[in-house]
Amino acid sequence: MQHNSTLKKLSEMLGISISTVSRALKDHPDISEKTKSRVKELAKEIEYEPNTYAIQLRTNQSRVLGIMIPNLANYFYDSFIAAVEEEARLNDYSLLIMQSGEDENVEENNLNLLRRNRIAGLFASLTVNTTDIKPFLKLNDIDVPVIFVDRVPNFEACNKICLADKESARMAAEVLIRKKKKNVLGLFGHLNLTISKKRLESFTETFKEKSPDTKLDIVIQLDSEEARLATLKRINENNIPDAVFCMGDLTLIGVMQAIYEKGLKVPEDIGVICISNGFFPNIYNPKITYIETSGYKLGKLAFSRMMACLAGSSFVRELTVESILVEGNSI
Repeated sequence: MQHNSTLKKLSEMLGISISTVSRALKDHPDISEKTKSRVKELAKEIEYEPNTYAIQLRTNQSRVLGIMIPNLANYFYDSFIAAVEEEARLNDYSLLIMQSGEDENVEENNLNLLRRNRIAGLFASLTVNTTDIKPFLKLNDIDVPVIFVDRVPNFEACNKICLADKESARMAAEVLIRKKKKNVLGLFGHLNLTISKKRLESFTETFKEKSPDTKLDIVIQLDSEEARLATLKRINENNIPDAVFCMGDLTLIGVMQAIYEKGLKVPEDIGVICISNGFFPNIYNPKITYIETSGYKLGKLAFSRMMACLAGSSFVRELTVESILVEGNSI
């Protein structure tokens, strides 16, 4: 077998012109079925593959989509990427995946790299410190659509695919209110993120409206270790909350570690509810009640919007993935 075969090589071996070979491979109607068959059989035999980069340069069309996320080691983004990859494969696209590591400088460098690689479109989830999205929007100026997902900018005139952040926080608060919890510890992420702001606002407003006598202890933390320490502090001060609300999976991991360290039982000693992609709540015993915010569903919806943009849709849209209450035995 010969690798790195070219149109020229096929042309020489068959004794026909390069243009005839090219048109035969594309099923051009001017080429006879006999010639098409000869060309395709030989191309298969010598493992001919088109030079996709050369095609991109010639046609100015790319079949590569970029993904920029804060952290690859995150089950939510893992499921998001899985969904996008499934759709990309079905639509003959490939993916170039980058992570920012929560560093806006790395994010900008990655963005430049993605642009140099002539991506056709970009899915982007911002770092906690990203305030200037102009570098992203410049891609739109060169007809490379940008779909912001999950961590989206406040800027209105852009395509955004979001989770139902306000709805999910409201649903969690309503579960706690129905269970008559009166001393609730609420752990939220960085307030630079719109998802944190929306969830915090909705959570506290729901209690204010429907259970104003509930004591809310709100803590802003960034990772599972800070969540663990915050929970341990309340327990050690003999101010054990009757329930803990975790804004995300990393928070849940820290909270459950603290609860196990202190030998408390769920839900007898302390209740737990969270917003989650769904994997981590199911590894605990008892299973944790959670509001599903699916990275997989987010990926499917984002890809659908990307295809619409690549097909010529010029208006911007903000689409939302619906939240679902999944009952466990932790409240």
